[in-house]
Amino acid sequence: MADAWLPGAGRLPSKHDGGPLKGGAPRAVWHTSENDPWRISARSVAQRLEQQGRNAHLIWNPCSGEIVQMMPATLAARMLSGGIGQEGRMCFQIVVVGSARKPFTGGPLEGLESIVGWLDSWHVPRRWPAGEPLPSPEAYHAARGRRSWARGGYFGSSQVPGMSDPAPGAIDIYKITSSEAPRGVPRPRAAPGEAAPLSGRDEPLGHRLQAPDRMQPPAQAPVRASSPS
Repeated sequence: MADAWLPGAGRLPSKHDGGPLKGGAPRAVWHTSENDPWRISARSVAQRLEQQGRNAHLIWNPCSGEIVQMMPATLAARMLSGGIGQEGRMCFQIVVVGSARKPFTGGPLEGLESIVGWLDSWHVPRRWPAGEPLPSPEAYHAARGRRSWARGGYFGSSQVPGMSDPAPGAIDIYKITSSEAPRGVPRPRAAPGEAAPLSGRDEPLGHRLQAPDRMQPPAQAPVRASSPS
């Protein structure tokens, strides 16, 4: 049986309940905190979310590899508005300490393997039905169709119906789902006939997160990212 809490991750259990999950295709939604991962810890971002009455399943700093879990897999988190975070028998919310304007897949991805392996254990398909997330700020106007959402898999928050968030920016999706992305395979695109782009803008997550503690950056920031297999 899959673990409700990611083995080896730190914990900061949230007091804010996102409600029961309603069933359907399992999903994982990737957000960004809009903070510098060389200066801000995952725990600091988690603490600030809790102060705001919000939470995610995982907060991940890809530079340090630090992972903090706020919610068990079996409950909805409160990163997505309008109850959409309750859709799916699993709807994981993952906040990456980083910026939508500087895609996190361009730097270290320490700890990614354990996160993706955990999602695998909950049968979240390693696919991006809506294709590659758009860069910020273009992603504010991305199509957010129900057709791709209904398939389950991985999504940027910019691809979630009802949201107007640019995160996680133009990440390289094949660095996340590399085991199913052999070289030469065409990259998926959004299906035709998706819903029209939303108008209006919500304030990006990072504009609300000014974490109190700081991590000292190393003398030389290593740049390591796994290559597609």
